[in-house]
Amino acid sequence: MTTPVILDDSHAPGAGRRLIWAALLALLLLAMIAVAAFGWAAGHARVASDAAAEQQARSASRRLAGELQKFRLLPLVLTEYPDVRTVLGSGDAGAARRMNDKLELLADRTDAAVIYLIARDGRTIAASNWRRPQSFVGQNYGFRPYFRDAMAKGSAELFALGTVSGRPGLFIARRVEEGGRALGVIVVKVEFGGLEAEWARQPLATFVTDDHGVIIITSRPDWRFHTLAPIDERTRAAIRAVLQFGDLPLTPLPLAKDGATWANGDARYREAAVPVPMAGARLHAFQPLAPAEASANATARTAILIAFILLAALLTWVFRSREKQRLQEEARHMLEIEVAARTADLVEANRRFRAAREELSQASRLGTIGQITAGVAHEINQPVAAIRGFAENAGTFLDRGDPGKARDNIGTIVALTERIAAIIAELRSFARRSTPALGPVEIVRVIDGALLLVGDRIREHGVTVERVGEVPGMRCIADRVRLEQILVNLLQNALDALTGRPDPRIRIETREQGDIAITVADNGPGIAPDVADNLFTPFVTGKADGLGLGLGIARDIAREFGGTLDSVASPLGGAAFRLEVRRA
Repeated sequence: MTTPVILDDSHAPGAGRRLIWAALLALLLLAMIAVAAFGWAAGHARVASDAAAEQQARSASRRLAGELQKFRLLPLVLTEYPDVRTVLGSGDAGAARRMNDKLELLADRTDAAVIYLIARDGRTIAASNWRRPQSFVGQNYGFRPYFRDAMAKGSAELFALGTVSGRPGLFIARRVEEGGRALGVIVVKVEFGGLEAEWARQPLATFVTDDHGVIIITSRPDWRFHTLAPIDERTRAAIRAVLQFGDLPLTPLPLAKDGATWANGDARYREAAVPVPMAGARLHAFQPLAPAEASANATARTAILIAFILLAALLTWVFRSREKQRLQEEARHMLEIEVAARTADLVEANRRFRAAREELSQASRLGTIGQITAGVAHEINQPVAAIRGFAENAGTFLDRGDPGKARDNIGTIVALTERIAAIIAELRSFARRSTPALGPVEIVRVIDGALLLVGDRIREHGVTVERVGEVPGMRCIADRVRLEQILVNLLQNALDALTGRPDPRIRIETREQGDIAITVADNGPGIAPDVADNLFTPFVTGKADGLGLGLGIARDIAREFGGTLDSVASPLGGAAFRLEVRRA
């Protein structure tokens, strides 16, 4: 008589609910991480943009100050020319013509827009542009504030539109005296086209405002003669009276200000302002927020992705652990039923015994798969450490305002996550194998990649790494990620063996003898005799906390490449393994 098999699944609903709650908790944690990451990104973008704006403002201010200092010396020097006093004092036409030639030559050599002499009655009697149709000679500038102030105070400056040329510039005026009597004024007009073009090559918007907040020098031509704030009618009337800016409307910039942020639609800027050596003027630098936000948000998204991967791995491990436990419980329950049934019917008992044995075999295979999956943490320990190191360095570079290096670190993190996925797939190869992507692989780059993953441990333990026989361009037929995995495993084993050893050394020797042979040797204690014969058998290990999977998987990978992996005598006296692969 056959006893019916009854499986107890009363625990399934409760287990399912616990798994759902765990998933919901993980999603909530991921959402909190995302909010914190993007909050950090917004703050970091503002700080980085402020630093860039401040640096540009100070650099541009120094450049403008140097330009002004050069041109301010011109009228001071020219007031000492005897010919200047002669022309202003006598009004001799011949002397004025000679002065025209001198001023023309001087303006050409100094890059001044125009240099001209104004008599005490406000009439221009000599100018460097005397040959041009828009010559200042004969023009009366007695109404200009720079003329009146220079006659009264000795010197004056005014940024304004030229009444003849219509071109903006800074008018630097100096009174010419003789015997305590004012003869007239010498004026140098400076235009800043070259400086504005230099600023325009920067990603920032750089401009200078006068004491009324009018933009007078700018890298953005469409912002010229706009204001940072509305100007009252009384001030407008005073500006129009002296024709400082002609009949320009002097409208405010179409930007809204919020603290140190200026916005126009989707375009947002962070502002830095510093004083410049012009009466009431300030230099402003507007740094666009978008580039810094894009870089910071990319870092935030990478952090969220890493958190997602880790949480997904944790949930997967929990699920597989519970599944393994369930299968083991079912197997035990079925075995008890089979044993009890043998006392009732020998034939039926034998049949049930065979069925139970088959179920146990299946459970064992599933248990093996679970153990391999549990070993993922061991195999990816170094890539995860490397990811953390690169992520911390990326934050440091961002704090230093170096997004280029931070972006390189983020690219390396992405590559390491891909490498982790490949390692996980390899560890599951006991149950399901996939065809590797074989092709030419450069040996030097593979060794570099493997040393990158274990670099922290090498430096931590003070291990000396010798690389012998490498030839640039040497290639083999393999899958790069899997080949790196073999070398990382061999290097990890060597590092474990060198713990606490004096003068620890590892040698990576590459030789081309038909095929390519890569030998990893150490000067550790060597391989224990009790595990030497079964070194490549899964779960056989000489380490107290080892799983015994690494070398078995490494040999399987090498065979998939058409190569071999064997233990050989170490030239350093410890353990050594030789990997042979086909030359490309």
